[in-house]
Amino acid sequence: MAARIVIQEPSPTGGRRVRVDGEILGLAHSDMDTVEFLRRAGLPDSEALLDDPTWVEWRGGRPHDYGEGRLSSA
Repeated sequence: MAARIVIQEPSPTGGRRVRVDGEILGLAHSDMDTVEFLRRAGLPDSEALLDDPTWVEWRGGRPHDYGEGRLSSA
């Protein structure tokens, strides 16, 4: 069974899109943001879920890394 929570790769400007059961909950810039999105979605003890691969799939980058939030000046 696929994880219910998907945390997308960090965006170029920082932050990660958080989905539950395919529904986008928002763009998180920290674990605190992610926990709040999950709490609002009715998931109990959401902080403990972040490190449970049966619940959460972290895509791209390292888990708990939300990106730099800076645009490169090329």
